[in-house]
Amino acid sequence: MSRNIALVIIFGFCILGPAAVFAMASSASITALGRNPSSAPKIFTAMIIALFFVEALAIIAMLVVFQLFSASA
Repeated sequence: MSRNIALVIIFGFCILGPAAVFAMASSASITALGRNPSSAPKIFTAMIIALFFVEALAIIAMLVVFQLFSASA
């Protein structure tokens, strides 16, 4: 397997992993809001912080893969 194919596979995981976490966190927060609407400010704040960290992790992973791509050229 060439290095570029391996990097594309890693890039796919860098996108799909955080996207799945993003979807699961959003679904869990909507379910929690449905069960207890009065706790909306706490749930919303925790959800935004968690989604921020997931998105930051995805961006960092993409930057690492882009650096690996540029090193292989």
